[in-house]
Amino acid sequence: MVIWHDDVAYNRMVGGTGVLYPIIGFVFCVAFIYMSFGDLWIDIHGETKLSFVERNGTQFVVDGRPFYINGWNSYWLMDHGVDESSRSRISAMLQAGAKMGLTVCRTWAFNDGAYNALQISPGQFDERVFRSLDHIIAEARKHGIRLILSLVNNLQAYGGKTQYVQWAWEEGVGLSASNDSFFYDPSILHYFKNYVKTVLTRKNTFTGIEYRDDPTIFAWELINEPRCITDASGDTLQDWIEEMSTFVKAIDRKHLLTVGLEGFYGPKNPKRLTVNPEFWAADLGSDFIRNSKISTVDFASVHIYPDHWSHNQDIEYKLKFVSKWMLSHIEDGDEELKKPVMFTEFGLSTENKDFDPSQRDRFYKVILDIIYKSAKRNKSGAGTFVWQFLIEGMEKYNDDFGIVPWERPSTYRLFTEQSCRLARIQGALPSQKEHLKKLCWQRR
Repeated sequence: MVIWHDDVAYNRMVGGTGVLYPIIGFVFCVAFIYMSFGDLWIDIHGETKLSFVERNGTQFVVDGRPFYINGWNSYWLMDHGVDESSRSRISAMLQAGAKMGLTVCRTWAFNDGAYNALQISPGQFDERVFRSLDHIIAEARKHGIRLILSLVNNLQAYGGKTQYVQWAWEEGVGLSASNDSFFYDPSILHYFKNYVKTVLTRKNTFTGIEYRDDPTIFAWELINEPRCITDASGDTLQDWIEEMSTFVKAIDRKHLLTVGLEGFYGPKNPKRLTVNPEFWAADLGSDFIRNSKISTVDFASVHIYPDHWSHNQDIEYKLKFVSKWMLSHIEDGDEELKKPVMFTEFGLSTENKDFDPSQRDRFYKVILDIIYKSAKRNKSGAGTFVWQFLIEGMEKYNDDFGIVPWERPSTYRLFTEQSCRLARIQGALPSQKEHLKKLCWQRR
């Protein structure tokens, strides 16, 4: 809400003439209401208009204009939308993100065989949970927020590839109990393709729009943090990415697609020795360049977790690593991939020895500054997504990276200033224009 501070000037202006007093007073009243509640007015009286995000070389574009992303992760949205008692958290988080000038949220579009599972068993879906995902997409559209929807987890949280392997094993059709068989077992490949098709062709019960036709969805992400450690050559994962990205594009050619990589360089890439955090990173069955170069993959994704990836816990070392890591991948986007590069997760853990919140602010600032400079120079660094944002009252859902951004003014300011900096480069999009004017005016 904007508060008019200049009451004295206002009284002087209107007090000298009785004729102008009611006219100017009415104008100020209307302006105050609009500036305070303009986004609510849009929600009530008409949908926020969104166009599909497209790619032009190393840039994202919307309606022909560059689009740089200041985004965030709230993976928990679908889970919290199932029950009425927690559904309000979805709207609260999306509205808070919009008020910070954030434009894209990354969240899970999967929950396999776990509590509040979307996919109860292969091909069997819980309509209550699907309606929750419908609700998230509809709410995001209201607030002018786009979504990156991830389709499966490499990790066991929310089922992941381990759940798919378990299903195949229980049905007596699994080739192996290794969870890496997710990437090559014909039965599991069939399970996953059926899941993908069901999600992409889902008709939203709130908007009546099929997901594949909805511009609220920024992009699909094949899998969160894929690793195939049983084949360090990378061939198994590469074959899977090629097959699944082609399958997605056969169903939906309107949306962008990314893999969901952490960004590690593989065993044949010379950067494995100079840029990877440690030697093990080249032996995970993934390779940033090879996996991202596929024509059906529209942009590259990278994560940033120096404290989890390295034994060196010195904060100065971590900050130097972050800069080198990001600049290397942006260079890859410009020179090798010719595609945008998105840093879709980054975080600094509270469990680090001698952790202090000011270290996080320094960490965030390095990342946001690099993206801003890349955007100014029309380079491939296209955006960032902090891991993760929560709202008040969600302490038990937090990990050692989550934050409620407005609880720490310096952190809040970093992200809102980034929104304004990027808006000045690209020009505000129609769905953001009035709100960003208010936000960035207040930041001055």
